[in-house]
Amino acid sequence: MADKPRRTRAFEQVLLQVERRIADDGLRVGDRLPGERQLAEQLQVSRASVREALRVLETLGVVSSQVGRGPDAGAILTSRPDSALSDLLRLSLGLSSLSLREVIDTRLMIEQWSAQHAARMPEPEPAAMAEAMRAMEASVSAEEFVEHDIAFHVAIAEASGNRLVAAVMRALRDAMRRYAIEAVERLGDTGVLREDHRRIHDAIISGDAAGAMDAVTTHLAHAYPELFSRGTP
Repeated sequence: MADKPRRTRAFEQVLLQVERRIADDGLRVGDRLPGERQLAEQLQVSRASVREALRVLETLGVVSSQVGRGPDAGAILTSRPDSALSDLLRLSLGLSSLSLREVIDTRLMIEQWSAQHAARMPEPEPAAMAEAMRAMEASVSAEEFVEHDIAFHVAIAEASGNRLVAAVMRALRDAMRRYAIEAVERLGDTGVLREDHRRIHDAIISGDAAGAMDAVTTHLAHAYPELFSRGTP
């Protein structure tokens, strides 16, 4: 059966709108973008989607986030986003066609590195990982479980302290979701995956970089045994 057409995510709409505003309104470096609430109302999306888009733009060096109200609200344009933003959107929109092998190879590289560096951070921030683990325990469907599972893995990348690595993991979410749901449905019981998450979390918290890398590899091998049957991808 053919895959359903991919729907543009809310934060991609925000990115497109920002690019359009810069082009149509002649915004220049130093100009201020509309505030978070205003952008959300204009696009009829959640403020969380706007916030995520602005984080991506800040990672790319396109805007500088500002805290304030009234005339002081809204991020400031720090560079023209023409090539950087277009490249990001092309990447994000093209990820839905990636094969399982490509997605897992990329995840393995990113998540091993992220787990290792997160464990080496002087003060790791496990709150997002712990919250995702709790939500997975309460999940009642494969789709719901995977939603929180992905949040857990994105949180690992964010805990590494590298904003670009975290941005790439966020961009991979749609491709991850498609294969992750299939993996969960195939396994039936998510107990082994939840135990893997605890091992990853505990290794990061205890500063065990080698253990965190090993736990990530074991976890992906449990979820996708067909790719690991002849060794690590």
